[in-house]
Amino acid sequence: MLNSTDKIIQHKTGLLNLAEALGNVSKACQVMGYSRDRVCRCASAVEDGGVEAVFERTRRKPNLANRVDQATEDAVIKTATDFPAYGQARTANKLRKPGVFVSPSGVRSIWLRDDPANFKTRLKATVAEEGAILTEA
Repeated sequence: MLNSTDKIIQHKTGLLNLAEALGNVSKACQVMGYSRDRVCRCASAVEDGGVEAVFERTRRKPNLANRVDQATEDAVIKTATDFPAYGQARTANKLRKPGVFVSPSGVRSIWLRDDPANFKTRLKATVAEEGAILTEA
């Protein structure tokens, strides 16, 4: 008997356990509403890799081509901590002067990814950074 408390694979292990208990794969498939092919795929996955093999795995790959380079991202984060009251449009304009070209929506997506997304978190990061500088001195 297979055991799992993970909700993602409970129905798969339950299907295999029912087939084992009944001794009839066709009857288990009829009761659970799955095809025999699915039972065979789950059973072979469990035989090959154990219960962990029936976990749902995503096939999506991150599209890193849409991201800005790390230097631009660092410049946006530094500007966010240096000027926490600036919004995304003002930050994008401020960064154009030294030659860092990023759109306001690009600034926003970097903020959302690295968590200085709103004024309070940017201000907290600035205060924490200043506190660290004062303790070092």
